[in-house]
Amino acid sequence: MLTSEKKEAMFYETTQNSTIKCGLCRQSCIILEGKRGLCGVRISESGKLYTLVYGKAAATGLDPIEKKPLFHFHPGSSTYSISTVGCNFRCKNCQNYEISQIPKENGRIVGEELPPKEVVSATKRYNCKSIAYTYTEPTIFFEYAYDTARLAKNEGINNIFVTNGYISEEPLMVIEPYLDAANIDLKSFSDDFYKKNCGARLEPILDNIRLYKKLGIWIEITTLIIPTLNDSKEELQSIAKFIRDVGEEIPWHVSAFSPMHELLSLSRTPAPVLKLARDIGVEEGLRYVYMGNVPAEGGEDTYCYNCGEKLIRRYGYEILSNRVKDSKCPICKSKIDGIRMG
Repeated sequence: MLTSEKKEAMFYETTQNSTIKCGLCRQSCIILEGKRGLCGVRISESGKLYTLVYGKAAATGLDPIEKKPLFHFHPGSSTYSISTVGCNFRCKNCQNYEISQIPKENGRIVGEELPPKEVVSATKRYNCKSIAYTYTEPTIFFEYAYDTARLAKNEGINNIFVTNGYISEEPLMVIEPYLDAANIDLKSFSDDFYKKNCGARLEPILDNIRLYKKLGIWIEITTLIIPTLNDSKEELQSIAKFIRDVGEEIPWHVSAFSPMHELLSLSRTPAPVLKLARDIGVEEGLRYVYMGNVPAEGGEDTYCYNCGEKLIRRYGYEILSNRVKDSKCPICKSKIDGIRMG
């Protein structure tokens, strides 16, 4: 029976025997009557697919845009962050596993009622330039994000996905007119890593990074470097080369891992490993490479790729100074890639 807690989902097909094929993400779940998809928040009932998380915010927050991390999209601005429970991955290192995995572990759907109009109102009340669909995977609460993003765009508010990059092509094309930027995780360049650590595959993510770029959505890439799992020089070179081939202007964030969830036995990523990754990115031709989760190590600042001038000084998520004028380096006048850089 349909209740107020359910809303018919987008992007699915019904087979002759009422089995559902979900087309929202690249998991392409086949869902039997009364069952849920891998994300835990989409259920098949009487030949239809419903989302269980529409308008149910499991977490909200007022964040600096740099926390997403987005360093080249309205730097220094604030973003209003929202999420629901659920995820289409099962990453062993997930830092938000309490909300991302709860529907799979016990079937619970938790969250406070926060309809799209109220999300937009809160964003305006806090003078945020954007809404970030984040903390968990925004793809799995697509209908909620989509309706919110459309309202936000009408109010001149930007929309951001912080995503694992596993969305299907059709949904991405549908939300593209309202989506301004995305930070996409490229967790590894190994399909085996994705299968064992995340329950996913590598190639769809590479395809989607290319598609985001083609659609003109501003993107930045994050790689969480996990000791012994994805920290080899060869793998870091492969990631850097891929990003460069998509676009040398795409910022790459290499971030430090801390023991979390099912990977408590591993150590924190040493700062020298992050520095090596940063050097590799620069050597491979990337214009902007940043070190994350290691404040004061010197890897958070933005430099002009042409003349080497330091343009934006950061400490953690705070901007200490920004010398970019009209999105150009004040010294050599090279264009600094991004959106409203200064």
